[in-house]
Amino acid sequence: MNTELPKVKDAIERWTKISAALMALGGAGAVLGLTANPRQLGFSYLLAFMCFLSLSLGGLFLVMMHHLFDASWSVSIRRLAEHLAFLAVALAVLFVPLALLAPRVYPWLDPLAAGPELKSQAVWLNGPFFYARAAIYFAVWSWLAWRLRHWSLRQDETGAAECTYRMRRLSAAGIFLFAITLTLAAIDWVKSLEPQWFSTMYGVYYFAGSVWVTVAVVYLAAAWLKRAGPLEELVQPRRLHDLGVLLLAFTVFYAYIHFSQYLIIWYANMPEETFWYAQRQQGYWWGCGLVLVFGHFLLPFLLLLRIDAKLKLKLMAPLCVWACLMHFVDISYNVLPPLHLETFPWRWTDAACVAFIGGALGWAFLKSLSRHPVYPLKDPRLREALTIHEVPPPAIAGAARGRKGGL
Repeated sequence: MNTELPKVKDAIERWTKISAALMALGGAGAVLGLTANPRQLGFSYLLAFMCFLSLSLGGLFLVMMHHLFDASWSVSIRRLAEHLAFLAVALAVLFVPLALLAPRVYPWLDPLAAGPELKSQAVWLNGPFFYARAAIYFAVWSWLAWRLRHWSLRQDETGAAECTYRMRRLSAAGIFLFAITLTLAAIDWVKSLEPQWFSTMYGVYYFAGSVWVTVAVVYLAAAWLKRAGPLEELVQPRRLHDLGVLLLAFTVFYAYIHFSQYLIIWYANMPEETFWYAQRQQGYWWGCGLVLVFGHFLLPFLLLLRIDAKLKLKLMAPLCVWACLMHFVDISYNVLPPLHLETFPWRWTDAACVAFIGGALGWAFLKSLSRHPVYPLKDPRLREALTIHEVPPPAIAGAARGRKGGL
């Protein structure tokens, strides 16, 4: 098996340059937006930041699940997930502009503007504690991602069983830290835009969307590296099918969580909960909600039901790109209504911030991809990953033999 990237080296260099150009153009647009409307830029930056944070947290979750379950099927995509998780370090730096713009985004950071109903929440919703919590979140995510990738790369050199045990123990403790910090971060950075609203499921809601979009991105990256050569032998049709199954599972899980939250709030009919959905049933947000119902759930659900569909790149590639778009719409549905309740929600600053953060993270990801082996070279499950389910089920085998649009 190839451990280098000879066939994709030029492509990586080209995309690295494109990422750098996007970062520069997006940064220039963000500076222009800052001079024009700082509050709008703050919301645009938060929107883009929460979208890309999903990829890092989703990657961290996939890595820890791999070690906790001692999985073999995910060996081939583990290094990709490790690189995504390690983006937490870059995101910690990219959080600085959001921290500076926070007083223009979060009403409770201004004691004079905050109403009396927020005084009871001042113990949690206050500036010093807000920034301290953010530092803790990024410290936890960065440390977990760094140590997991550190021992993974060490295993490439030594092949020692100690590396596997350390990653497993780190994941066992880290999954609890991950659950707590992700939940609190989603509450702090998105839910607190409307602090009068209450929801006990919001952390799980953000988690479900994060893993969903991460699986879609990993599928695209794995399929590309399979066709380009480095993962040609390791990413067998069954591996891509497994990723497709995971994408289907989180499509249903996300819909279940979102519907459960809506149903509980609707059934309780309490004003401090219902207003959040009531204001999103007006104007453009009503259409946005329908897009999420049909585009975030129903369309992917129906397309992924067929077993062989998960191996048709002509279907899966557009669907994975569509998943990224739907995740952007989903985060917009949560972030933008406090700013644009009755007007068209999106502005050019949204595109500028997406280009800036996406370009920066794309550059960091591609640099990591080019500097390290594309898969764990001495993972104890590597041989099993190559041989398990060597003969796929008939439907998968049919698609793998070259059925039109297959891999």
